[in-house]
Amino acid sequence: MNTFGPPKLALVRGEGTHVWDADGKEYVDLLAGIAVNSLGHGHPALVGAITEQLQTLGHVSNFFTTGPQVELAEALLRLLDGGVAAQGGGKVFFTNSGAEANEGA
Repeated sequence: MNTFGPPKLALVRGEGTHVWDADGKEYVDLLAGIAVNSLGHGHPALVGAITEQLQTLGHVSNFFTTGPQVELAEALLRLLDGGVAAQGGGKVFFTNSGAEANEGA
């Protein structure tokens, strides 16, 4: 299947909002990994947070819960209605795709 054709560039590294090809030419990463890498490449704080999490748990299905997941849900609920949602009745449903988000809604 040749949906996109062969890749035009061989990217070898990224830093912030820039990427470099195998010939050393620099580009602004306007695609951001087709919109899934909006935080850029290699930011030290992000690398540190990911490394710390991977040393504990790399991936957990949404069949289970984790401490960071609960902390994020509680923080999101505090942002709604001046925190009223966090005091009961508010819910957060984490998904990994638009289809799941739509079906869950």
